[in-house]
Amino acid sequence: MSDAENICPRFHVAVELIGGRWTGAIISRLLSGRARYNELRTAVPEISDRMLSERLRALESEGVLTRNVLPESPVRVEYELTAKGRALEESLDAIGKWATRWISDADMERAGASDTTESTSPRPRGATRAAAATSKRPAPKAARRR
Repeated sequence: MSDAENICPRFHVAVELIGGRWTGAIISRLLSGRARYNELRTAVPEISDRMLSERLRALESEGVLTRNVLPESPVRVEYELTAKGRALEESLDAIGKWATRWISDADMERAGASDTTESTSPRPRGATRAAAATSKRPAPKAARRR
């Protein structure tokens, strides 16, 4: 029997769940508290609306987060981690520390990652990427031509 066949099926499911593109960033943002869709969109600037919606639905169906509809005018929707989602904090912190130590700038370039510091550095609890993200977005095409 090979090592691949010995991997626990639960481990495989867990890695597939949190290893999806953008999933770690979404969970990391929600570790600092509940957020509305646009707050998540700002915190993960390179994600498309379609992908964010898909990831949020998948995380909700897996019980990692809840979608709370607040009966206001207009209707307000907030996302919040469940106990299952909050339990991922230690694991995500460990992955962030590992990445900071072992993922080089060359690895980031090969992976096509545009930001070598933001993507690999774990943030302090409560910090968001929102402030940093707004300054790192590419300029509109018209502004780049000048």
